[in-house]
Amino acid sequence: QVQLVESGGGLVQPGGSLRLSCAAKGSIFSINVMGWYRQAPGKERELVALITSGGATDYADSVKGRFTISRDNAKNTVALQMNSLKPEDTAAYYCNAEGVYSGWGTPHDYWGQGTQVTVSS
Repeated sequence: QVQLVESGGGLVQPGGSLRLSCAAKGSIFSINVMGWYRQAPGKERELVALITSGGATDYADSVKGRFTISRDNAKNTVALQMNSLKPEDTAAYYCNAEGVYSGWGTPHDYWGQGTQVTVSS
């Protein structure tokens, strides 16, 4: 079994910064894609950023130039550096690991439990 453990959420003023971290723990041989999604109250979950095992990245238009995703394949961790935060960034942020291969069977996808980010003065 694989667990995704998130940390780093909190309350920040507009224009501030936060760094989210996620560690995948368990029997892991490789992870294809790791990413961050967010869900605000009353809205659907949406992609924020993702990064492949090869380092290719993709960002939601709303966060381009402000957020940076990074990954350590050896440690099975992914981080999201969030700068110039806006009130509309307020949401629960979820770590996602897609195509987690444990060395046998078929790959699976996993989600973290979520960490709250609140941007408010």
